[in-house]
Amino acid sequence: MNKQITPGTEQINRVFMRRVIILGVLIFLGLGGLIARYGFLQVYAHDRYRTQADNNRIKLISAPPSRGYIYDRNGILLADNQPVFTAMISADAIEDPERVLNLLAPIFDLSDDDIKDILARLAKSKNDPVTVKIDLTETQLAQFSERKPFFPGVTIESKLTRSYPYDELFAHVIGYVGRINDKETKRIDKDRYAGTDLIGKIGIEDHYEDILLGQPGYQSVETDAHGNIIRQLETKPPVAGNDITLSLDYGLQTVAQQQLDGRRGAIVAIDPMTGDVLAFVSNPSYDPNPFISGISFKDYGALRDDLDQPLYNRALQGMYPPGSTIKPFEGLGGIHYGLRDWNTTIYDPGYFSLPGDSHRFRDWKKGGHGTVDLKKSVVMSVDTYYYKLAYEMGIQRLHDWMVKFGFGEPTGIDLPNEKAGIMPSPQWKKETYDKGWLPGETISVSIGQGYFLATPLQIANATAMTANQGNHITPHLLKSSEGAAAVKVITKPDGKIDYNGKPSDWLRMHDAMENVVKAGTGRGIYTDRYRIAGKTGTAQVKSIAQGKSYNKAALDKRHWDHAWFNGFAPVENPEIALAVLVENGGGGSAVAAPIGRALFDYWILQRKEDPILPPTPDQLKIIKHHKALEKARLDAIRDAQAKEEEAALALKEQQAAEASSAANTASPAT
Repeated sequence: MNKQITPGTEQINRVFMRRVIILGVLIFLGLGGLIARYGFLQVYAHDRYRTQADNNRIKLISAPPSRGYIYDRNGILLADNQPVFTAMISADAIEDPERVLNLLAPIFDLSDDDIKDILARLAKSKNDPVTVKIDLTETQLAQFSERKPFFPGVTIESKLTRSYPYDELFAHVIGYVGRINDKETKRIDKDRYAGTDLIGKIGIEDHYEDILLGQPGYQSVETDAHGNIIRQLETKPPVAGNDITLSLDYGLQTVAQQQLDGRRGAIVAIDPMTGDVLAFVSNPSYDPNPFISGISFKDYGALRDDLDQPLYNRALQGMYPPGSTIKPFEGLGGIHYGLRDWNTTIYDPGYFSLPGDSHRFRDWKKGGHGTVDLKKSVVMSVDTYYYKLAYEMGIQRLHDWMVKFGFGEPTGIDLPNEKAGIMPSPQWKKETYDKGWLPGETISVSIGQGYFLATPLQIANATAMTANQGNHITPHLLKSSEGAAAVKVITKPDGKIDYNGKPSDWLRMHDAMENVVKAGTGRGIYTDRYRIAGKTGTAQVKSIAQGKSYNKAALDKRHWDHAWFNGFAPVENPEIALAVLVENGGGGSAVAAPIGRALFDYWILQRKEDPILPPTPDQLKIIKHHKALEKARLDAIRDAQAKEEEAALALKEQQAAEASSAANTASPAT
């Protein structure tokens, strides 16, 4: 029996078949689209998407180089590299960096300014990790470890950072490194500083930045979806920065700082035969270590506002009237121009007046020194001799001669920001003050006063060139360098002072300066154990009216004269030339000369037999602990004083307000 198909069933079958066909077409089109897309991705866009995939899977990690070490001439380590824990943040792993940094702030002690700085660096980082905090404490590490799951994209890495074991002893010469700022970011080669946060800011660290830095390397690593490293693919090792050895001597530097302890001043010592700088001290000094990771605003403010200016490099940048220290150089200028010889004499009545002028430029000795030749003028530091000499020489010739000794221009030492001092001339005054030169100004300049200003470094360098009989030297701190970078090292004089006199004149000036110490203004430091040549100087700070005498007791201590001493030893074969400045120290003979003698004694008598050595690591820890306690004590005193001042000011304002209120409410008199 045949089954009969009803019209309704046939219609249903047709609808079903149409749907099957439509669905099949859609499936076919979908598969075709998938195949086409697959072909597009695999063929046409293969390179682009492979790169993106690799970027998600493969990371290039910068490998910063080890910064070069810095040593003194005896191999004592002055600038070290220490491993520290550093917090890093990666912008590509964080949706809201500002929120994360605000949460990290109490853990890492971040200020609002710190957060702004980190965000600015993240914006320019191109997904490279950015440093959040250097040198984390154990407490900070523990607090972060407890909360680590809440901070994806924030990691703790072990990095090398700078350390200066002897704190303030070498601060003004070695300087320090610090975090790269926005201004530096614009000028540096970013590839060379990949993975590096620190850059030399001042001193040797700045001047030799290029060779100390080294060359960065990299590591190519494969990571999982969470950023964890699975395996290392490729490595290019970094090239360490050059190690450099300085000409400085730890022992002599220590003696110099000890001699200036409690006094503002500077000492520079130079080897006259090579130009090696043996000691370079500015006092007071400061600890450079806090600047590495970022000194607090409070601590920096205390240094900046300190009346004694510990951040000020007096040896390099301090410009002072040189006083009588210049007389040996000036005296040789008289011979150079044919105005004097060793037998020429003048009569010193105790004063000098310009022709046609009644004003008396007085000698330091009332009544004068009588008949004076060049040797006596140096031994007894006779002002009148140099008044007359400078008047005959004229300011222009005096300027031209003193420039030969390095006055009025930088010495060229391998330190940044050296001041040139002032060796005045008519042209200089015209350019500076738009006024003509006056004859009386030449007289002031002749004894290292008036417009004449020099740095302690310039005085030491001029003294060294006198000691080596007129050979020109450029003072330098670099003694040697080891590493991949080629470095030019100075080892000898680089010229000769153009001098019209006899070669023996230099030796006769040595004899005159030796007699300063034997029988003249520096006789208080004489010793028969070796021969010292020297010159004392006292530079006036506050001018004294005509006819008045200097009354030290009536002056504020910061208006006392500056004390100078410059000299060299041993006379027959100079090994060390130096300049000592004590700000507002009073007399050069009584204050500065004994300091010079202490340095000579160490260098000539003690250095080889019993050198001063640095403390052991354990001793260093104790010293640093005591310094930390002392700093905490001084901080507490400063905080208490600040609170007292605030309270006193608040009370004063309250009393003023109450007085004003009482006056306003009082009834008028009838």
